[in-house]
Amino acid sequence: MFADFLKRLTAPEPAPLADTDARLALTALLVRVARSDNDYAVEEVRRIEAIAAARYGLDAEGANALRVEAEALEREAPDTVRFTRAIKDAVPYPERLGVIEALWQVVLADGTRSDEENAVLRLVASLIGVSDPDSAMARQRVEDAG
Repeated sequence: MFADFLKRLTAPEPAPLADTDARLALTALLVRVARSDNDYAVEEVRRIEAIAAARYGLDAEGANALRVEAEALEREAPDTVRFTRAIKDAVPYPERLGVIEALWQVVLADGTRSDEENAVLRLVASLIGVSDPDSAMARQRVEDAG
């Protein structure tokens, strides 16, 4: 179903993503981080939908549809390294900073930070070109808001 999209995303020199493709890729990344501890909690699902609604101006139905589509993409997406590198090449830096903040929202949604989630988030931040200090500041903003 997503073969053409993934092929474009992981091409040696991917073109910038169209808005709808970027939404899907970034939401799939949220799903990947949420699933990283093998406990895809209801709170994480709700947080992903809330993030999608806020970031993309979607109503509840639209946010749910995007999450469901992103879950399917995440299942078919290549390993995290290739997937996130492709996002780095296709998504502007300011948007990637926002993604790290959104990822922290998902990780913290269920009230716990597992070692697996921490490790995946550190890896993802590095692979999409966001520094550890920027990621730590994003986490702090999320914790302060929470």
